[in-house]
Amino acid sequence: MRPLWALGPSSCNPCCGNSKLEARVKDFDEVLESVGPRLRDLRARRGRTLADVADETGVSVSTLSRLESGLRRPSLDLLLPLAQAYRVPLDDLVGAPASGDPRVHPRPERRGNRIFIPLTPSAEGVHAFKMILPGRTADPIAQNAHAGYEWLYVLSGTAHLKLGDTVTVLAT
Repeated sequence: MRPLWALGPSSCNPCCGNSKLEARVKDFDEVLESVGPRLRDLRARRGRTLADVADETGVSVSTLSRLESGLRRPSLDLLLPLAQAYRVPLDDLVGAPASGDPRVHPRPERRGNRIFIPLTPSAEGVHAFKMILPGRTADPIAQNAHAGYEWLYVLSGTAHLKLGDTVTVLAT
């Protein structure tokens, strides 16, 4: 039996209702065709030669060259040692789409001299942030009035919080 990626759209009868299968096969082909250029780019950015990579992975120079040029389809037994040699996840080599990972992947944002790291997804409702303040500053944290609540936890040191004309010192 041929693997799923070997089945082309021509092998599926349009009246059998497998249009989803045809679309998936097309997607697989596009993913596999993008692996070669991605491998070549990764190797070039790392300043490595085909011979260097071949020595480390045990994959021949000619096979690596054919993979990079698209003359050979990538397979798991070739991609695993390459991912290990380049120290990247296999998903990066094949350009796998995001898997719907439920974890929050924070992207720090700098606002003035403070760094804010989101700890919750940007959705409706409560939002949590980690705020990193500079080591020492004479300026208190000025907070604007708004509807809702805010909780501050000082993990180390002290913070001076200014609400209107009142300055409150918050300690660990």
